[in-house]
Amino acid sequence: MNTWIGSALALVALVGGGLLYGWQGVILALTVVVFWLLLQFSRLMRVMRAASEAPIGRVESAVMLNAKLRAGMKLVDVLPLTRSLGQKISEQPEVYGWTDAGGVRVELHMEGGTVRSWSLLRPEDAPKEQQAS
Repeated sequence: MNTWIGSALALVALVGGGLLYGWQGVILALTVVVFWLLLQFSRLMRVMRAASEAPIGRVESAVMLNAKLRAGMKLVDVLPLTRSLGQKISEQPEVYGWTDAGGVRVELHMEGGTVRSWSLLRPEDAPKEQQAS
């Protein structure tokens, strides 16, 4: 959810609760807002714990990851797909990479924590050795 929308909803809940039920409504609205924030924090911690248990920059299938990516995804939405933290390739622009066992690599170009673009890089075919008969 957009930060501005979430903040506006929380403000509306606080003001609405205060106007309709007085201080008890404000306390109820504040409780609901804090509970929602705790749910978001818990989700983030679960995602980070799962991602921290895998090697950095490794993914089971880079092609499948490439198929599931969408522009505008947040990093917290990408991490459950990869099940690992990305290897930072570049600082500016923000580029993270994941490689699978076959050497295929997915590079995510991020801006402000959201995916702007990505690319699938396949390894060059190894040169075939010529055998003398």
